[in-house]
Amino acid sequence: MDAILVSACLCGVPCRFDGRDKASEALAGVLEGRRVVAFCPEVAGGLETPRRPAELVGGDGHDVLDGTARVVDDGGRDVTAEFVAGAERALVAAQRAGCTEAVLMPRSPSCGRGKVYDGSFAGALVPGDGVTAALLERNGITVRPAPGV
Repeated sequence: MDAILVSACLCGVPCRFDGRDKASEALAGVLEGRRVVAFCPEVAGGLETPRRPAELVGGDGHDVLDGTARVVDDGGRDVTAEFVAGAERALVAAQRAGCTEAVLMPRSPSCGRGKVYDGSFAGALVPGDGVTAALLERNGITVRPAPGV
């Protein structure tokens, strides 16, 4: 059975920054007949649930991995190390399960694919990927944002 990595919050796990999930009915078709590997990189990186919202500052997840951008919460705390650690653990989980694809939470500083929040905490989006999405892509895993979320 083909395995797919999925943001745990999309699978109904209450692990988002606000302590909620983001379960998505629209995912059913994408996941049908596949072995789901539910994973939350932020929790895996050592962050609590609930936690302060965080955004990418100075670039996107690729820039974080290259050491030229950071992940900062809305209180000013740098949580870059936790986001990178969680991304690395997500990659290991995906590789161990044989995942070649991931469906991740849109706009997230970890999981966003194609668009992420701009670091102003004002709800503005910019082109880019989250830290986990960037690391997975760099390692040959196709990342798609979850539909309908």
